[in-house]
Amino acid sequence: MPAMDDELSELAAAHGVATWYEDTERRRVDVAQDVVVAVLAELGVDASTPSAVRSGLAGARTPGTIVIKEGERAEVGHGELVTEDGATVAITGRLPGDLPLGWHTFGHDDGEATVVVTPARLPAVRPAWGWQVQLYALRSKESWGIGDLADLRGLVAGSAGLGAGVVLVNPVQAITPGLPVQRSPYSPSSRRFVNPVYLRVTDTAEFRRADERTRRAVLELTPPSPRLINYDAVWTAKLAALELLWPGTTQDLEPELRDFATFCALAERHGQDWRTWPAGLRHPGGPDVAKARAELADRVAFHGWLQRLCAEQLDDVHATARDSGVSVVHDLPIGAIPGGADAWALQDVLAGDVRVGAPPDAFSQQGQDWNLPPWRPDRLAACGYRPFREVIHNVLAHADGIRVDHVAGLWRLWWIPPGRPASEGTYVRYDADALLGILALEAHRAGAIVVGEDLGTVPDEVAPAMHERGVLSSAVLWFQRDEDAPGKPLLPPRDWPAAAMASISTHDLPTAAGFLRAEHVKVRAGLGLLTDPEAEFTRAAAERKELFDLLAAHGLLGDDPTEEDLVVGLHAVLATASSALLLTSPQDALGDPRQPNLPGTIDEYPNWRIPLPVPVDELLTHPGVLRAVESLRIARPGPLRS
Repeated sequence: MPAMDDELSELAAAHGVATWYEDTERRRVDVAQDVVVAVLAELGVDASTPSAVRSGLAGARTPGTIVIKEGERAEVGHGELVTEDGATVAITGRLPGDLPLGWHTFGHDDGEATVVVTPARLPAVRPAWGWQVQLYALRSKESWGIGDLADLRGLVAGSAGLGAGVVLVNPVQAITPGLPVQRSPYSPSSRRFVNPVYLRVTDTAEFRRADERTRRAVLELTPPSPRLINYDAVWTAKLAALELLWPGTTQDLEPELRDFATFCALAERHGQDWRTWPAGLRHPGGPDVAKARAELADRVAFHGWLQRLCAEQLDDVHATARDSGVSVVHDLPIGAIPGGADAWALQDVLAGDVRVGAPPDAFSQQGQDWNLPPWRPDRLAACGYRPFREVIHNVLAHADGIRVDHVAGLWRLWWIPPGRPASEGTYVRYDADALLGILALEAHRAGAIVVGEDLGTVPDEVAPAMHERGVLSSAVLWFQRDEDAPGKPLLPPRDWPAAAMASISTHDLPTAAGFLRAEHVKVRAGLGLLTDPEAEFTRAAAERKELFDLLAAHGLLGDDPTEEDLVVGLHAVLATASSALLLTSPQDALGDPRQPNLPGTIDEYPNWRIPLPVPVDELLTHPGVLRAVESLRIARPGPLRS
């Protein structure tokens, strides 16, 4: 590969585009020059010729939004600052060190800039234990073939009785209405709104007020509860039931909700991907959108009403949690699908032709393509980070905490240019200080905790920067290893980071029982996804031995242990961790060998479709579950909140 042109390297660096990176083995990988040029083009920078590169270097770049920690005094020049509460402050060079936390406006000769003052550090998190829950997998006699928000409320209330202090929930963000329903909670249509498939239809005021005939008609729509969750059947039934219950009234919608509801109405008429709609509808400010909104006023109002119902039921969960001393933490996916509501409404701040993913590594030798458009860092800063703030604010409106999936994306994201495979991308840098500060500010205002999912290969600065801000990192048994020791053995849990949310596994990894059975290898071998199944079984056996050795080191490996004994022992090992929060999943505690999601598959495996083997009320009294969580209850006896 020819050496990167010095001027092109300088231009790329100025726009945060990497010309090389370190792979998982810490080896330097140089990015192809044409990939760098293609990524710069997606940032609106022409680097196609030497003269274009020189022109780009000579061009002035407007400073982005000013984000500082409380007490800092950034140099900004002369002007007038208007604080969030309307007070005015004359600025002569540097910002004063006593500015209040919040969003302020700085007026100067060249225009205006947003000044964001963020907390230096979030409060320490009180130790607790709890659940990491896949909401769709919960079930009860009243839920319609999928876990719903009433099931979540029941789990929260019941878990409080067991002394749990936290419940982490998979993303509950919105889908695009229509069939087929997007199953993965990590590929929503919008990260700002809620998925109405999680509504408990019979737990609405409209159902309670309905006449007997209407209630009977609604109940007749109840779908069967099959062995695997059928999202299309559930959504079809719930949509029909909610249409029967809709009062038909209209109300003024906030601009963001109005746009989302408009998108939903347009998707019902023109299809789920806005990029295929008539040209005049492909932007919220398009010439035909206002007319279409008027024509579809009833459906716009209907989808606005669905979001109101979602907010009410989320508030019910939140209120139950607060009354019980439990903190509900909602998971935030890294992005939203390219044809969905956020990509339509926020396209001016997204790089719509780029896909986010990951470079090649030992697990995915061709790289990973998540098919999610990323923020454009330049435009995000230019608009004062409002879209990012809105996403965080909307999640925390109904939560006591937020878990940020792939938190390294606040530092950098792997951009894959149009027409390229996942392996032919490069990293684009973001202003992590700004994004992490804004995340901390919104969490501070909501009284919430923040957890960053920093598993896998992430930049070295990520965990220290999070901990400095009071943000918890993630610690998972399979990944906690001594990187400096020969063979990288498992770390004793007492050596895990204290500022962390710790667990045995995650939704993308084998469950405790699944790992003990090598179920993850059996399933992939059965699907023909392994090039060398024998080697994978050998590696799984070696890792299983590591777990046995860990159990033995803690005096937890008795003579001829049953699988339940081993699962209980793994929970007891977790209970010795130094981490503030200790979480287990119902699947782990039940000894269920089926993992919720098998990365690298779509329809070959029932990802996101596997219900729990027992309903919520039985889960909380199940002898095996009670035995598994007993050590966590002893290790973390108090609630997260008083």
